[in-house]
Amino acid sequence: MEIKILFTILAAVCGMIGFIPYLWTSLFGRTRPHIFTWLIWAITNGVAVAGLWYGGGGIGAIAPSIAFVFACIIFLVSLRFGKRDIKRGDVIILIVALSSILVWLLLDQPVLAVLIVSVVDVIGYIPTFRKAFNEPWTEAMSSWALFAGASLFGILALEDYNLLTVSYLGSISFINSALLLYLFVRRKIVRQGSK
Repeated sequence: MEIKILFTILAAVCGMIGFIPYLWTSLFGRTRPHIFTWLIWAITNGVAVAGLWYGGGGIGAIAPSIAFVFACIIFLVSLRFGKRDIKRGDVIILIVALSSILVWLLLDQPVLAVLIVSVVDVIGYIPTFRKAFNEPWTEAMSSWALFAGASLFGILALEDYNLLTVSYLGSISFINSALLLYLFVRRKIVRQGSK
């Protein structure tokens, strides 16, 4: 059990260290969070955290719960300082994210709800990938590296491994790593200050 506590602490610390600079740079205009991405992530994080607790994730659900709070805060910050290029697909993704709540509440299908938000969360990265194509310097790479680490440690901290507990953390671990690699490549192509 002590190792699970260690992984929980590592996941929470990585997450907070990742979110704090992201939030700080967002407040000062160096990072411009996409408003719909962070709204979608606040919703998907909320459903996933409920699934982690419901599925027996135990202390492994603590760090994702902290991430949920930060996602909500960054969404609120993005209302003032974020990027607002909202596409029709972004609205569709938001509707699907909201539908996952109904799937759980009305159909009593928590596993299906968490699988939906896992997919939606990954799709929710599209606006950020799209923005990063032309403006890779508007994202904090260190934060995305820490988010990837936090989700990996989060998986290791879980007390029970099942679809409710692993699917969401596994999907965000993968997509955070993919975004980090994408930003690295795009920064080699797009010079800082060129957009």
